[in-house]
Amino acid sequence: MMLSDLENYLVDDILVKVDRASMYNSLECRAPFLDYNIFQETLKLKNNQLFFKSEGKIILKKILNEYLPKKLFKRPKMGFGIPMSDWLKGPLKEWAEELLGESRLRSQGFFYPEVVRKMWSEHLSGARNWQSQLWAVLMFQAWLENNE
Repeated sequence: MMLSDLENYLVDDILVKVDRASMYNSLECRAPFLDYNIFQETLKLKNNQLFFKSEGKIILKKILNEYLPKKLFKRPKMGFGIPMSDWLKGPLKEWAEELLGESRLRSQGFFYPEVVRKMWSEHLSGARNWQSQLWAVLMFQAWLENNE
């Protein structure tokens, strides 16, 4: 599993996102645990040195414990996501409204305008969070606009 993560998820997803985000913001970003020497040493570790019960990264946590307050690393794993729902209701609202206009959707004929408009209305009112579905439609609409 770790080899699959290394060969696929890390190089085709995580590192690509970090690289794009850092370059976009004119930042130089490093991944210190991907240093060749550190990586080679970790390959020598046995599972019981990497994981204890359901807790992973135990060697790293022991090292961090020497230098940092526990509250910085003794917490549940947290992902991060963009606040798409809020953006659609705020700074992207006008753009989205234009792409999701009923007459536009009707003339293009790819989506059921009544369904999309109902989802858009429910999303804006807070009745439902349709961010994923709306984002897919918006990306198609933006693509279509640029390729017509």
